Amino acid sequence: MTSTTPTTARPFGLVVLDMAGTTVADGGLVEQAFSAAAGRLGVQPGSDEHARQLAYVRDTMGESKISVFRHLFGDEGRAQQANTAFEEAYGELVDAGRVAPVPGAREAVERLTAEGRTVVLTTGFARPTQDAILTALGWQDLVPLTLCPADAGGRGRPYPDMVLAAFLRTAAVDDVRRIAVAGDTSYDMLSGVRSGAGIVAGVLTGAHDEEQLTRHGATHVLRSVADLPDLIARAEA
Repeated sequence: MTSTTPTTARPFGLVVLDMAGTTVADGGLVEQAFSAAAGRLGVQPGSDEHARQLAYVRDTMGESKISVFRHLFGDEGRAQQANTAFEEAYGELVDAGRVAPVPGAREAVERLTAEGRTVVLTTGFARPTQDAILTALGWQDLVPLTLCPADAGGRGRPYPDMVLAAFLRTAAVDDVRRIAVAGDTSYDMLSGVRSGAGIVAGVLTGAHDEEQLTRHGATHVLRSVADLPDLIARAEA
């Protein structure tokens, strides 16, 4: 009989982190970029339609942006047009230096890595926008893998696909229960729960509050991702 050896001695050997609102502070750039995109499709700021659409964008923070635009604009052509405009507007704001790390986020990633864990960064943005953010922060080599919805079959949150893609691509752990997920939105929580992750931590540095995070499955709610390494250490004690 042969025995199998776990791929890591750490109970939580894979940590999957959201970007905007969790590890990256963007000061509300999503809403600004959305307004620019909606304007290109004839939705005027201050109108009832703009207010309705902006409320939906806020409610679905964390979801793949193309999915949001498909819901708002209906046909695929208009959705793609809006998504392109959004990504261009967001990229311009990133290039203007409007993003920064959440305080303590880089240090948390570096500590988790030093402890022998594999850290993966995920986003609901398209790859060019994700890469622009990583470049602006100097994070191109911070983690071994970054994922956007297109890297996981095209389905972003609240589907579990990006978390499971991280699980399959890194082979960092042998059980989904050894995954820790952290994010700032209800969709991040749903994605983590649906993946089977053992820790699904909500953080209060982004879009949604403690009630929303808990209601959608957070196992823990933290002030910031900076608190995540200590939470994992306590869970392993």
